[in-house]
Amino acid sequence: MNATPSSPIGSEQVALILGRVSIIVGSRDARQRPHLMRAVGCRLSQDHTRVTLLMPQRSSHEVLGDLGDNGQIAVVFSEPSSNRTLQLKGGDAVVTPCGPDDAALAERYLQGFVDEIGQLGFAAEVAHTILGRDDELVAVHFTIAAAFEQTPGPAAGEPLVAQAG
Repeated sequence: MNATPSSPIGSEQVALILGRVSIIVGSRDARQRPHLMRAVGCRLSQDHTRVTLLMPQRSSHEVLGDLGDNGQIAVVFSEPSSNRTLQLKGGDAVVTPCGPDDAALAERYLQGFVDEIGQLGFAAEVAHTILGRDDELVAVHFTIAAAFEQTPGPAAGEPLVAQAG
């Protein structure tokens, strides 16, 4: 009997992931050298076990190359106004072309990030500079293998326990 996998993230984490956050994607190459890039959008599967990230193809070439080589991914979602932070890890990341609704998702994400850092006194141009993209987007899909609380404080680094599926 195949059990439905349960997700380590609950409704509070889902709200953070899909909110006005900074999304940093990390990978590593065969020599264990890290590479980082910002994602410009995110989707979760209905059961919260799979993540899809939108990334600019050309400027993310190192991260995307690493993911193609080994599938190992770490993603940090952080809300600038509160420092609430969550890390997700996976081992099966794959890169695919974007779908028809992904450009609109990236635009909504950008506007949310503009609004978020605007609360901190930053002009919209800062968000446009940070998330600027002048090339095609690709989608990175992975299954959540582990999740960690990373908000600064006593619980930082604590693994999240799987939620009832």
